[in-house]
Amino acid sequence: MNVEFTQLSDRGQVREHNEDYIGHAVPQTPSQAKTRGWLFALADGVGGQAQGEVASRTAVEAVLAGFRKASEGEPLAPLLGRLVEEANRLVLDAAREAGPSGAGMATTLVACALRAGRATVAHVGDSRCYLIRKGRAVSLTRDHTMASDQARMGLLSAQEEAQAPTRHLLSRSLGTESPPAAEISEHMVLAGDVLVLCSDGLHGEVSGAEIAAAVRETPDLHAAARQLLALANQRGGNDNISVQMIRVVSVDRVGTYRGLPYRLR
Repeated sequence: MNVEFTQLSDRGQVREHNEDYIGHAVPQTPSQAKTRGWLFALADGVGGQAQGEVASRTAVEAVLAGFRKASEGEPLAPLLGRLVEEANRLVLDAAREAGPSGAGMATTLVACALRAGRATVAHVGDSRCYLIRKGRAVSLTRDHTMASDQARMGLLSAQEEAQAPTRHLLSRSLGTESPPAAEISEHMVLAGDVLVLCSDGLHGEVSGAEIAAAVRETPDLHAAARQLLALANQRGGNDNISVQMIRVVSVDRVGTYRGLPYRLR
């Protein structure tokens, strides 16, 4: 499996500073690519809360550090679940160490691990992961907001959800005494697929279809990312804007034995 990627973050037009944080862990050898893989992570410190930038940085650095230390071949879904719990604990610790200024410190988190022809996605909050395939975007995550939860229960229509005042009110975030349940899913990936992780500063202004169009019409990932950030800023830039774009360049057909991948002939 071989990938290429880019990532960008922008303060936007309104916020005084950037509370988003992005990072990645890449394999250093072909062997690590097979047994460990890649991890991409993006967090959005909750706007308006104390030290949101500390919360987002703490969460991303925690999952990256844990991923690098994990045993080779460890199944990705339980690993990401454990890393999210650890990130929540460290955000809580950072809030306590900050004293009164850390009250309410919180963050979203979305992480995508790639190994053996599969993408494992874990998220808490409303930062998203899209899969772009054959020019179409499919969201691999669902927002953890009050409005989204109400829509899933049938209490709001899709149109009402889009306009609800609770559409930005998180129902899950990192930094809570009770560890939030990360939503985790696994997906097969194909050569040519592009995975897009983004904060709501992007997906709140730019639709999934527009993200897919940028990928389709601008083959250079970095140029496509710059185009998307510029579009979000043109539409107001009311929040921090962050994006990670990962293209699957090639992927082997693989099986697994005792948690370790092997190539199929």
